[in-house]
Amino acid sequence: MQQFHIFISGDVQGVGFRYFIRSTAKKHQVTGWVRNLAGGKVEAVLQGDRENIEKIIHASWEGPFLAKIKDIEVSEEDITDIYEKLETRPTI
Repeated sequence: MQQFHIFISGDVQGVGFRYFIRSTAKKHQVTGWVRNLAGGKVEAVLQGDRENIEKIIHASWEGPFLAKIKDIEVSEEDITDIYEKLETRPTI
């Protein structure tokens, strides 16, 4: 299992992006969390098989219908917590 931290920027809030990430993660058996940031980005921590996480990152470039993705920053991290599902966290 691996963990990646991603930040998605562009027109990604108010378009169902968190729901998109959550449903795509469930489909690919990836856990972690997703939230909106006050600055307009979506942030997520994804845990699972590298191949499945890469599928989610790739799908994020398309996103939900109304999203316009400008950039996706990806970094691999050490695992500090284990998540059982992909949860939606409050905006910070």
